[in-house]
Amino acid sequence: MAHLLGADGIALAVGTRTLLRDISLGLDDGDRVGVVGPNGAGKSTLLRLLAGTSQPDAGRVTKVGGSTLGMLDQRDDSPPGATILDLVHGTSETHEWASDARVRTVHDGLLADLPLDAPATTLSGGQRRRVALAALLVRDPDVLLLDEPTNHLDVEGVAWLAAHLQERYGRPGSRGALVVVTHDRWFLDAVCSRMWEVVGDGTGAVEGYEGGYAAYVLARAERSRQAQVASEKRDNLLRKELAWLRRGAPARTSKPKFRIDAASALIADEPPPRDSLELTRMATKRLGKDVLDLEDVTVIVPPGDPEGRVLLDHVTWRLGPGDRYGVVGVNGAGKTTLLALLAGRRVPDGGRVKRGKTIHVAELSQDVRELDDLGALLAVEVIEAEKGRVVVGGKELTAAQLTERLGFTRERAYTPVRELSGGERRRLQLLRLLVAEPNVLLLDEPTNDLDTDTLAALEDLLDGWTGTLIVVSHDRYLLERVADRQVALLGDGGLRDLPGGVEEYLALRRAGVGAWAGSSGRGSTGSGAARSRPAAAGDVAAAGDHPAARSSRPPARPIQPGATASPATASSGGSPSGTTADGGVLAGATGGSGASSYSQGEIRAARKEIARVERRLGRISEEEAALHDEMAAVATDYAAVGRLDGRLRELAAEREELEMAWLEAAEVAG
Repeated sequence: MAHLLGADGIALAVGTRTLLRDISLGLDDGDRVGVVGPNGAGKSTLLRLLAGTSQPDAGRVTKVGGSTLGMLDQRDDSPPGATILDLVHGTSETHEWASDARVRTVHDGLLADLPLDAPATTLSGGQRRRVALAALLVRDPDVLLLDEPTNHLDVEGVAWLAAHLQERYGRPGSRGALVVVTHDRWFLDAVCSRMWEVVGDGTGAVEGYEGGYAAYVLARAERSRQAQVASEKRDNLLRKELAWLRRGAPARTSKPKFRIDAASALIADEPPPRDSLELTRMATKRLGKDVLDLEDVTVIVPPGDPEGRVLLDHVTWRLGPGDRYGVVGVNGAGKTTLLALLAGRRVPDGGRVKRGKTIHVAELSQDVRELDDLGALLAVEVIEAEKGRVVVGGKELTAAQLTERLGFTRERAYTPVRELSGGERRRLQLLRLLVAEPNVLLLDEPTNDLDTDTLAALEDLLDGWTGTLIVVSHDRYLLERVADRQVALLGDGGLRDLPGGVEEYLALRRAGVGAWAGSSGRGSTGSGAARSRPAAAGDVAAAGDHPAARSSRPPARPIQPGATASPATASSGGSPSGTTADGGVLAGATGGSGASSYSQGEIRAARKEIARVERRLGRISEEEAALHDEMAAVATDYAAVGRLDGRLRELAAEREELEMAWLEAAEVAG
């Protein structure tokens, strides 16, 4: 493989602090490197040194002649008067880039919902980020340096970018190398073949690891374990193991099982996974039966405008004690508005939000400016002002211990708030919420500005937290780690359950389900919509006045197993509305007209079939809920659990058949 770029003995200090010292690195064709490390360790600085936009105090950076280099900085500046087309293609004529399939792929992945002649000054922060990224990918440099490329991208955008970079720089024999700084651990695992860790402990070291993020975590844990072999009982075990190895061949035939048992003993202190059943039981005691219910809720922006865009269209969603949901969706679909409804900051335009009597809601917003008024206080004083001691995971922690647990060193814990970095202020925001001991926690993009180590500490803290948790995030790793279920806002007025998690959401989007963010009018095809995607089978959310949407919508999967909900009723047009008979969330807008090719007798028979299917689906939901309760009661009886699981599989198969029958009948009923 050809060498593209190298750093030889580079060093850099900022004031009295050493960021990098005697660092030598190299990039060859096919390298895809992820850069991780604590906030402020020097990750972005390392990228700027490699790009040549900053100069080291010592050492040098060399680039192979003829190779090109491009860098995405965290700042997205644009000249006044420039359009999107100007930023992406400069002065190139349309025919020069429109005929290139690679360029068209970038347009489809990042710019499909943006008019190319729009002024750059009208773009939001997320849109500017996508335009800057598109401009860089269109240039197709040999060495691509990306600083936090996933910021402001939704789950769909992150998945597209990962696939594009893997295809461009990860193909066998491909020319070029990639270096990316990001806290998105799923992205690191999907794209990178090597990792650099900027240690950030004052030594100025950068450690190299082979493999993606998962391999990095394993190798790092092993290095840490090896560094502690002289401590307590573990060093005695390791010395015995080494002595056994030195005794050689005569003992090997009789010791294999002992070797396995000994290796297992070395990791016997691994913490158990989160006990969701126990956390739910504890949450029930603290919260009671009722928590938060959205009942037939409609939300329009601007509020009260009958011609405005519908974010939620007759949505019903019931949250119980101990529920842990992750929320994904297209930008502009209403994820933050959904949190505002749950927090009580927003009143729905239709329907109601039913709140339990014992709930105490805490919300983490995306804005860290709420700490500005506390700038003169020390970080630990901010926590102590809320509460001196708090119980987490059954252990009582002081404010100082809690700040340390979430990544504050003793020095930083006693630093004034005004001098904290963005990531540290984000951590402090979350700590203020947790010490108030809420029983309902709403997190809006909690991973913003946090490094990977802090994210791991945050997830560990949330693992033992009892209560109802709702997380809005584009970080797939976080969602899969702390949430038990996922739901999606697809931009068409509905809220959809995702039994298959984020992968199911991406599959739905690839199939065309939902609407492009930014469309206006009711649902995805209302008046004035800039772009829309066609409705598809499986689209259970509201779809405005589009006739096809009524005939292609299957019953929703239940958001809350066993939840009581009124059965779906047929409107004058035959389309279901309100919650589904199986406790599903969501409803469709009625309306629209069109000629039917079926006789009145066929339509009546189809409606009867729909009613029969919905009644059976309701009974299936009730039986599934009862089976889940029974499984929890006999969890230690493996034979009984196996029998109950078999019955659940039978019900799942029957449900699938009924949903197909519902679809066929709905096409006839119109």
